[in-house]
Amino acid sequence: MDTTLLIRLEGPMQSWGTQSRFSHRDTGHEPSKSGVIGLLCAALGKPREEASDDGFPTLKRLNDLVMGVRVDREGRIERDYHTAQNILRARAKNPDKPTKGDLKDTELSDRYYLADASFLVGLEGDAGLLESIEAALRIPAWPLFLGRRAFPPATPLVPPAFFSGKPWPVLHEVDVITAVKQAPWLKPRRYSPKQLRLVVDDPSGADVRQDLPVSFELGLRRRYAARRTRTEFIPVADLPLVIEPEQEKEAS
Repeated sequence: MDTTLLIRLEGPMQSWGTQSRFSHRDTGHEPSKSGVIGLLCAALGKPREEASDDGFPTLKRLNDLVMGVRVDREGRIERDYHTAQNILRARAKNPDKPTKGDLKDTELSDRYYLADASFLVGLEGDAGLLESIEAALRIPAWPLFLGRRAFPPATPLVPPAFFSGKPWPVLHEVDVITAVKQAPWLKPRRYSPKQLRLVVDDPSGADVRQDLPVSFELGLRRRYAARRTRTEFIPVADLPLVIEPEQEKEAS
């Protein structure tokens, strides 16, 4: 039977870049799969080096989870003027093992991020794996952040929150699309869209994203594989539970 874990990614700032190199650091309009899996690895305390006998799920097993992202609040793209140190030069002969001459002392860069965005992420797969991930997200081994270390989440990822007097379940015995369509939605205070964007893994999808992590190991160039996604829209009128801001304040 299909099982889906729902997690909430919300904060003043988030960054989900997939094409970031050198002085220009981008952000996607919703969480990347590599960013979400990196977050799961931090919660689990999974080492960067892959080992089949270390008791942690492999990257392949995490990559095989079907991911869907419901954009509850789009947010807006902002730019951060940033100074970084020890940046790799473009002419470096061996990027995996740079010498001192391959590094710049300082580099000025533009780093983009999403401000005031909120996402509901669904992960579909093995129930046992999702249960262990849920437990880790409640008591993470390492600090969690939304794409950058400086961007911590504003709310618990699996919140013990109550909506209209009812607890918000995070594990559902349904597929990821059904789970995100059945989940409650907190209506924004200022602007209320008529539909919500949903980005979901789809082997036949038209959108190709290079954000499936192959390795997070330090000292090696990080590698990513491609995945396909599709985008659809959920009418707000079809959501089973829309929470008004006043209701949310009373429930808390």
